[in-house]
Amino acid sequence: METDALVERYLNHLRVEGGLARNTIEAYRRDLAKFQRYLSERKIGLRKRLPTDTVRSFMGSLHAVRLSPVSSARCLSAVRGWLRFLRQEQIIDDYTALDAAPVRRGIRLPKTLSAREVTALLESPAQSTLEDQRDRVMLELLYATGLRVSELISVETLHVNLEVGYLRVTGKGSKQRIVPMGEPARRVLLEYLDAIRPRFLRQRASRFLFVSRRGTPLSRQAFWKSLRARAQRAGLTKAVSPHMLRHSFATHLLGGGADLRSVQTMLGHADIATTQIYTHVERERLKEVHANFFPRQRRGKDGRAVTEARK
Repeated sequence: METDALVERYLNHLRVEGGLARNTIEAYRRDLAKFQRYLSERKIGLRKRLPTDTVRSFMGSLHAVRLSPVSSARCLSAVRGWLRFLRQEQIIDDYTALDAAPVRRGIRLPKTLSAREVTALLESPAQSTLEDQRDRVMLELLYATGLRVSELISVETLHVNLEVGYLRVTGKGSKQRIVPMGEPARRVLLEYLDAIRPRFLRQRASRFLFVSRRGTPLSRQAFWKSLRARAQRAGLTKAVSPHMLRHSFATHLLGGGADLRSVQTMLGHADIATTQIYTHVERERLKEVHANFFPRQRRGKDGRAVTEARK
């Protein structure tokens, strides 16, 4: 059987049995395509017994082209999962090829906006176009809820409870969660539903909350472009992305005293270890504050803070 067909068989298994999100499936498809190319270039077929160092040497090739540790770790996960699946299906019977050391991911801290930068972004006046007024509401809601942009553009009006102030969101793996939105976001969303959305639809029907002039759902790319333009108007020099607002939402909640489990629930993380990355962000911020403002700090020739020794 061709490897392409075996890959699709495995991805379909992940989709049906594992309930993985479409974006995750596509990432695995790209990772397995790398492995397929590696096998093809070295004329390694999917025989019953693969060479024992196949996966290890493949990972070495990724390191040689300087693939990031995070991407390499996901690639290893995809390849191992595929080979285990092939073994379970009795297409291969060798297990030693799976013996490759896990990739050390390291800690890559998420990029965030400060509370002042978020305020500048949210309070930047909307332009006169319907699109900019709609996007201003989307931006408020994105920060107030910590949604992924794919979740935001998929929200349906049926899933909005304005009386209580929450959204029902379908996240990764088709898992649903309830997310509160807060009073400022609830207020601008109510104004959008009353005065802006009807002008987009013009008597047409749509189940989606945020729509275009054609009455269709928005794309992630369209909202990203609008966000970048608004950030420039607000005077922000950072390359602001929708996910940066999600990171800021989580970091600001934890900085304000929210407990980790609550933030995990609102973000829709299956594993609390994923949420814990934001505690690293807060620790780094505190270290920076200490270095800048603690009175017994002095600066070295390189500009770094140096703690004065007790005499």
